Amino acid sequence: MCQFAPVKRVCFRRVGCVSAVGLGTWGIGGGFWVSDRSRDREWIDALRYAIERGITLIDTAEMYGGGHTEELVGLAIKGFPRDELFIVSKVWPSHARFEDVLKSAKQSMARLGTYIDLYLLHWPSEIVPICETIRAFETLVDRGLIKFFGVSNFSLRQIKEAESCTKKYELAAVQNRYSLYYKSDDANVIPYVLSNGIMYMAYTPLEKGAIARDRRLMEIGTRYRASAVQIALAWYVKRGVVPIPKAERREHIDEIVRSLEIELSEEDFLEITRWSS
Repeated sequence: MCQFAPVKRVCFRRVGCVSAVGLGTWGIGGGFWVSDRSRDREWIDALRYAIERGITLIDTAEMYGGGHTEELVGLAIKGFPRDELFIVSKVWPSHARFEDVLKSAKQSMARLGTYIDLYLLHWPSEIVPICETIRAFETLVDRGLIKFFGVSNFSLRQIKEAESCTKKYELAAVQNRYSLYYKSDDANVIPYVLSNGIMYMAYTPLEKGAIARDRRLMEIGTRYRASAVQIALAWYVKRGVVPIPKAERREHIDEIVRSLEIELSEEDFLEITRWSS
């Protein structure tokens, strides 16, 4: 059985405890419904290395690589203690009908080779009522195919509407775009979800490399012997959200893991909060 290093974990009332930083997989194994198998071995190695280093939350979706990304995640997690991993996948809104959600979940499970810890609706559907999708999610929990469910790219109004649809289980997580450069959820979404025990996952937290070049973060980093990326990730964790940056190279994975050792002072946390508002 493969083992992994212990890293900082964060706990939420509705999902329990997860690694404080997750790993995003958009672009690994292909793009928008199109697969790319040219670097499979490299991608699997990167995923396994991230898990070995303690990043046990892996985020993927049926749309990524047309399902191939889920296949790579499934291969990468083989041999690791399954109950210590937290696998997140997402269903595309064109599959938001009750029967389509069940079908998509089963197909994702087949590609992953295991159950799904957290299953999200990738975007709001403009056609399917959210209550129909939530009913499918609750059915999947009943059948043991998923453990928790949530939504992605939802506004506060839409989150509350989704919550109103639940009958047996609680909405467990929200995944939205969030970064020091994109903080529209600061005003209402994040305060609401965190105060209600809902996990908030932040995608694109490094703004496709822009954060790494931020001189203000670099300057603060000199006090911690840390990079701008590490300071940003430490800020997200202290903020109470779970960032899910993408990383394909070992040095970038190491950089992410090192961020979990950084405890920002209250002064530095507030300074970053002020200039990023």
